[in-house]
Amino acid sequence: MSAGRIQRELERRWLAMRLSFAGRVHQYPEILALRRFFDAFAIDALIDVGANEGQYALSARKDAGFGGHIFSFEPNPDVFAILARHAARDPKWHVFNMALSDFDGTAEFHIMAAHQFSSIAKPAERLDPIFESRNRVEKTVPMQCRRLDGMLDELLKPHGLVRPFLKMDTQGHDRAVCEGAGKRLGDMIGLQSELAVRPQYEGAADYRAMIGYLEERGFVPNAFFANNKGHFPLLVEMDGIFLRADLAGEGATSA
Repeated sequence: MSAGRIQRELERRWLAMRLSFAGRVHQYPEILALRRFFDAFAIDALIDVGANEGQYALSARKDAGFGGHIFSFEPNPDVFAILARHAARDPKWHVFNMALSDFDGTAEFHIMAAHQFSSIAKPAERLDPIFESRNRVEKTVPMQCRRLDGMLDELLKPHGLVRPFLKMDTQGHDRAVCEGAGKRLGDMIGLQSELAVRPQYEGAADYRAMIGYLEERGFVPNAFFANNKGHFPLLVEMDGIFLRADLAGEGATSA
């Protein structure tokens, strides 16, 4: 085994140990996949849609080793204040108190009992019992919405960025974010989307429809993993990383 491979294996084991001690071992497959993706495809911009308090961006920095610019979008004004405090310590982290969607204008944003479930989309009529108390609308607030295709140059050009990665965790609204990117979706080197096995929001695409939608737009699967500690015995949702098909080359390589 080469010295480089030994070093990579040691780094992976240390990452797994550190995540385990922090109660985050379920995130290991995601972080490993992102670390490899960001490295292999020289990603220089991370567009973080549905940032919440900034957990994903913080993990991208600390765990996945991402050193480029991060553009985080979070509509919930209360949660945004926490996100802004985190980002203030990082000159390459830019935050926006707005939603990305498939139109420019305003919309009602639903703030749920558990803020990580907040969304432009309304909860489905029938929810899995584990979500009934948390995915419940407590209040709505008017929110500015923008299409990504109208913002992309504003984000990337001032910093000379050319290799963006789109991460979406919008609670049932990921497809609308993609629609709002229009033809500029093809500028993304890759993207990450929350895939609903058991949709918890009105009108949300299920995982099969979303995978098909992305494949029709030139993206192929790179990795799939549970996006939380899991809901036994039925899987509710997972995340998928997708690569632009024209960058996939001849197919699989060694680990």
